[in-house]
Amino acid sequence: MVTDHQVKRLFKLMNTEKTFRQAALKAGMDEKTARKYRDRGTLPSELKKPRRHRTRTDKFKEVWPEVKALLEINPGLYATTLLTELQRRYPGRFQDGQLRTLQRKIKKWRALEGPPKEIFFPQVHTPGHLCQSDFTDMSGLGVRVAGERFDHLIYHFVLTYSNWETGRICFSESFEALSAGLQEALFELGGVPKAHQTDRLTAAVNADLDKDTFQVRYRGLLRHYGLEGKAIQAGSPEQNGDIEKRHDLFKKALGQQLMLRGSREFESRTAYETFLRQLFQQLNSGRTERLDEEIPTLRALPAGRIDPVQKKRAKVRKSATIRVANNTYSVPSRLIGEKVQVHLRAETVEIWYAQRLIEEMPRLRGSDNAHVEYRHVIDGLVRKPGAFENYRHRAALFPTSRFREAYDAIKARWPSSASKRYLKILQVAARVSESGVEQALGQLLDAGEAPTVEAVGELVAAGDVVAGDGLPSCRIEIEDVALSDYDALLEGAEGTGDE
Repeated sequence: MVTDHQVKRLFKLMNTEKTFRQAALKAGMDEKTARKYRDRGTLPSELKKPRRHRTRTDKFKEVWPEVKALLEINPGLYATTLLTELQRRYPGRFQDGQLRTLQRKIKKWRALEGPPKEIFFPQVHTPGHLCQSDFTDMSGLGVRVAGERFDHLIYHFVLTYSNWETGRICFSESFEALSAGLQEALFELGGVPKAHQTDRLTAAVNADLDKDTFQVRYRGLLRHYGLEGKAIQAGSPEQNGDIEKRHDLFKKALGQQLMLRGSREFESRTAYETFLRQLFQQLNSGRTERLDEEIPTLRALPAGRIDPVQKKRAKVRKSATIRVANNTYSVPSRLIGEKVQVHLRAETVEIWYAQRLIEEMPRLRGSDNAHVEYRHVIDGLVRKPGAFENYRHRAALFPTSRFREAYDAIKARWPSSASKRYLKILQVAARVSESGVEQALGQLLDAGEAPTVEAVGELVAAGDVVAGDGLPSCRIEIEDVALSDYDALLEGAEGTGDE
């Protein structure tokens, strides 16, 4: 079979060879065939006629009207679903290996007779006009901090013209996280674009269409920075396309950098934040030209930031707890019956009373969770030890595994009075030193003794701890190293080497 390459070579040799016969032979074809292509002036591929007949029997021809009827009712049906339905209707007639044939028929039907598809209209971006932001889940990257899995989100911000981006760690899609992230991004950028667009975040956009588009606090945030608010239509994340695309590219870039680093383990959150900051700087280094076009168009920042805090009032219940933002937090029992002011921040919860900060604790993620500090309830439990056994938040009364081991040992030795004995030991931890009590429990348990409050008290009193702060006073002494010891090791290694 003559190829296009041979004919092209023939046309070229016709201009250099003395005779047409020589040109044909060098092109690898006989003179008669070469003359045919010369006279037509076409390539072999241009002479082929498209095949309009089937080379195989259409196994789905007889049942296609049924398949078509199902597709007309629901065009989104998968070929696998339809094949399963045909196998149910006609047992033994259709095999799994015929799936690809059915997929081709459905693909052709969708292109020729199916419903029209959604059209995406490319947008023209102008410098300094629009920024977009959203939250993206980073748990799939498997980052670990201080030996523990670090599941978190990133508040992600991008300028749609230059693709300049930045972000910060957060743990919920709350308004406080949105406010802190947006303000930090604008101050890092050094100016304010004309408009800010986000998706249908409940922290920013009202779900009730009869109300204003944006939540009250979000409107205040936009007004403070002079930003025009834009929201996408419900169920249309592609309208926030720039940030959605940056999510994907940023995660891929972070994954690659983690691979180059050789470890996904970080010694602290600060170390991980530094790593993220360096990655953003690296990504933005190739966008300086377009960013230079945007900077002059940005408006000036306001004099200061809005404090990203939500203030609520809550009454302390008889259980020495408050319920706020669908979660439960314990407070000192002396506040029972009082109303406290709660400051909800992106990552912390502050308890205020009489204009004094009483407690600060980590903000819980999700809903229907509880943060109970044993120091808040221990005095009440010592007076009512019978409540310990079935206390709803009993797990919070075991600060570390040593305390749990101690309770089990006490219960095995004094089953009828285990709760009372353990709670008195926990009271010492609350009033004197948690780490000191933990060390004392470890010594007693390692010696095979069931801990008592008297034994723990004596060990804590004799130990090197600072009362009241819950932290041990550590003294680290490092002896001088004799270099001769290393020489001896090296000599020993040489003596045992292979010869």
